[in-house]
Amino acid sequence: MRMRLVIGFILLFFIFLLSRLYYLSIKSNVYYEELAKQNAIKTQVLAPIRGQISDRNGTILAINDLGFSISIKPYLSLKKSGIKILEKELSNLQSFFPDLNITKLSRLYKRNDSYYNQDFIQVVDFIPAEEMMKHYSELNLNKNIRIDPAVQRKYPFGKLASHIIGYVGKANLQDIKENEIAKLTNYIGKSGIERYYNDILQGVKGLRIYKANALNQEIAQISYSSPLTNSIKLTIDIELQNFLTSLFESNAGAAIVMDINDGSILAAGSFPEYDLNPFVTGISFKDWDELSNNLDHPFTNKLINGYYPPGSVVKMGVALAFLNSGNIIPSTQFFCEGSVELGGRLFRCWNRSGHGNVDLKHAIKSSCDVYFYDGGLKVGINQISQTLSRIGFGAKTGVDLPNEFVGVLPSREWKMQRYRQNWFQGDTLNTAIGQGNFLATPMQIARYTAQIAKGEEVIPHFLQSIENNNTFIENKLPRNNQIFTLFEKSQLPYIRDAMYAVANEQGGTAYRYLHNLDVKVAAKTGTAQVVGFSQTDRSRVDEKQLQYYTRSHAWLTSYAPYSKPRYVVTVLLEHGGRSITSGEVSSKIYQKMISLGYFK
Repeated sequence: MRMRLVIGFILLFFIFLLSRLYYLSIKSNVYYEELAKQNAIKTQVLAPIRGQISDRNGTILAINDLGFSISIKPYLSLKKSGIKILEKELSNLQSFFPDLNITKLSRLYKRNDSYYNQDFIQVVDFIPAEEMMKHYSELNLNKNIRIDPAVQRKYPFGKLASHIIGYVGKANLQDIKENEIAKLTNYIGKSGIERYYNDILQGVKGLRIYKANALNQEIAQISYSSPLTNSIKLTIDIELQNFLTSLFESNAGAAIVMDINDGSILAAGSFPEYDLNPFVTGISFKDWDELSNNLDHPFTNKLINGYYPPGSVVKMGVALAFLNSGNIIPSTQFFCEGSVELGGRLFRCWNRSGHGNVDLKHAIKSSCDVYFYDGGLKVGINQISQTLSRIGFGAKTGVDLPNEFVGVLPSREWKMQRYRQNWFQGDTLNTAIGQGNFLATPMQIARYTAQIAKGEEVIPHFLQSIENNNTFIENKLPRNNQIFTLFEKSQLPYIRDAMYAVANEQGGTAYRYLHNLDVKVAAKTGTAQVVGFSQTDRSRVDEKQLQYYTRSHAWLTSYAPYSKPRYVVTVLLEHGGRSITSGEVSSKIYQKMISLGYFK
């Protein structure tokens, strides 16, 4: 009996061995064969080249400079003998390129060196081609060094259109985590168009699949898909853009030139501007402090992030609210004697002696504040804020730039939510002339002017088209919404006629600058106070006697031709300008546009 048990146990043991042998040699063969294939087949991800940015005529605004990167063989920092080699190679590199910092390069290498990393470690992102070619043959023979082609973003026009174009910079850990292409290129759009259209400009990665042997040597290429590069063309005309910059050479502010028909922006500037190129590789602390401490705020994109009281340029929209109420018609008159007294406070008109009897046209033409004070009290803030909200105040314009601000459109609800305070009639008076808590961006004013001229919604934009390896895609804008009622459209001609008078009739606040142009312009001037003045003082303060940074800002927004509106020109000069007025700037912009053939 015992013998039988022993023999049975031996048989069972051999059956188990045979079944295991069968599984390992036959059944598992497919599994291990697949593992072997994975070990032998390698996938290389190919980084795309960032697309170019050009203006409407094809002039390049952002391009990639060609050069080389430098990488060093791995494992050198893990052994004493290797550290000596690393120090020698870094010293040699500095002898070729004196600007390199050995300490930083050594720290970068050691941070990325490990037994798990089999690839060469990049220590220098970019050396210009003309510098590298002097030493290329010698470095290329060094087995510890690898030289690879590389590109670096370059902005040929430096500071020109800096707030529109924006810049790229080193991707941070969050960028790399969220963006696969940034992980490959180590760069990402940080501001302006570079940031807004980063997903397009960065392109699409390529893939190369190949066979390799046990020594990691390539045997054959299995498949290849090339990276895709997307370039974009903007609507701006760099010649007109350059002219804007020349006008603002010693002034701060903003200017926008926009096509009313489709919202395309021909030129736009936030001044002062700053050179984009230092930000690609990293700006110095000294230059950063100089820009940061500049009282004219060059880093702020004033086109969409500059908050200013709109002042009298809002009066066309307020006048439309008056007409909407049914309590005021274009011929309704209010008497201006230079001020209005309310609750013991004096609300002054800019004209100390007053304008006498004024209707809608003459109130806009001469920018009479008292007309809008009295009209505001008669109509009320609800009608004013509702009308202004519907035509775009207190909301984003939708322009294709990142982080656009919405501005502040005062109302009963806004004041209660913001300050937990009731609305007073004095608030209505301030709002009616674009002062008080009312804040708008230059882009909002340009859009609002275009909509009054066109009678429809206008969406400003910079993108004209996208071009890649295979296709051309023109920017298709959404259909414009009808933001004006039929009644409002019937009243817009009265407002446009008043704007025509501003620029073309004696007594118009922009007559001096715009009436002699070869194209008929409709316009509105505005003054936005920076500091408050005593309400008990009946005489208006002479701003020329004030310190520069306490003077009011100067607006002039306009469109032309008057009979068939095509272009809007909006100008804001901070503190009234140092060397030029908003009227002079607007006049010179129109003259330049005429010479460039925009009014043919």
